[in-house]
Amino acid sequence: MSLGSPTGCAKDNDEATGSKPAAATARAGVVRLAPEAVAAAGIEVSPVARGLFRFHRDFPATVQPNKNKLAEVTTLVRGRAVDVYVDVGKDVKAGALLARLYSSDLGLAQASYLKTSAKLHEAELAFERAKGLLEDKAISLAELQKREAEAKSARAEAREARNRLEVLGMHEPDIQRLDREHTISSYVPISAPFAGRVIARNLAKGEVAETHHELFTVADLSDLWVVANIPEKDVRFIHRDQSVEVLVAAYPNEVFQGAITYIGDVLDAATRTMKLRVVVPNRDARLKPEMFATLRVYINTVTGVLTVPSAAVQRDQNRAVVFVQVEPGTFEARSVTLGDESGEVVKVLEGLREGEPVVTRGAFALKSEAEKHKIEPTR
Repeated sequence: MSLGSPTGCAKDNDEATGSKPAAATARAGVVRLAPEAVAAAGIEVSPVARGLFRFHRDFPATVQPNKNKLAEVTTLVRGRAVDVYVDVGKDVKAGALLARLYSSDLGLAQASYLKTSAKLHEAELAFERAKGLLEDKAISLAELQKREAEAKSARAEAREARNRLEVLGMHEPDIQRLDREHTISSYVPISAPFAGRVIARNLAKGEVAETHHELFTVADLSDLWVVANIPEKDVRFIHRDQSVEVLVAAYPNEVFQGAITYIGDVLDAATRTMKLRVVVPNRDARLKPEMFATLRVYINTVTGVLTVPSAAVQRDQNRAVVFVQVEPGTFEARSVTLGDESGEVVKVLEGLREGEPVVTRGAFALKSEAEKHKIEPTR
């Protein structure tokens, strides 16, 4: 789409000489556009200003769950799932029931515990009776020692059976109930270790769960880790508790604040990079584990720096060019020397003065018009 015909020499003169209309003209490097062409190109102008310049480094990173607030829920005893109460994405409270298993192994262990408890009770009574009989000289010392050995053996068996119950996940209140009621229960509750969200489920009703299976993954997503690998040349810019910014493609206009909590002590021998971990609050649960992210680390801050928006800069072969508004509708293509770029602004070393009005939007249209008419930038 044409931006409109620039005004220049009179039409009659052009026709008389047979030359093409000029795009610029009062002096070299100037592009003139009619007001309607300026509006159509969406050209915006802002004065060059001095201000704060923050130099930074960007590193690719990924969002991960906070592993200090993540639990892989397993079972301590083999069993068949009779009920599964939660699905992926469900928020649960600490101690909430996730599933229930039926385990014959647990039933057998409880039966063994009751048997050894009864045997211990009988052995201790026999030992107490033997002590009384020895005082009455009704039995020998050897018989008393035999009863004592039997009591000790029964006590060891009962302790072993109790330890077996604890290994299988029974807690003190459960064992006390078993002692009191003598009722075997082969059902195993699978509970949430803390409040969080179920982010993985690997158990279906009727499935046999083995002790090495990860049945559920529960994570507290109130804050997340952002993990990056820092090249060896940039290690000097990183220090613990440093505030950083996290950028994700899902929210292009937002910046998430975080702090460095871990810096690797050893570089990866193959990639020559150092592991870096940042904790980022996630109160609205907008960040998701496995998102790609950019970790932005600010290195230093300089004041009074002359800068222009990156969008104002156009590239012409090996030169950087900006367009300065000389007067309404008239723009001078100016070669500039640029310094470091930080975010959406770039440092200007030469070619501009503070206060000059620079085209910050629509500069590409001006560049196209200049190239069309072979206009060379001024220096």
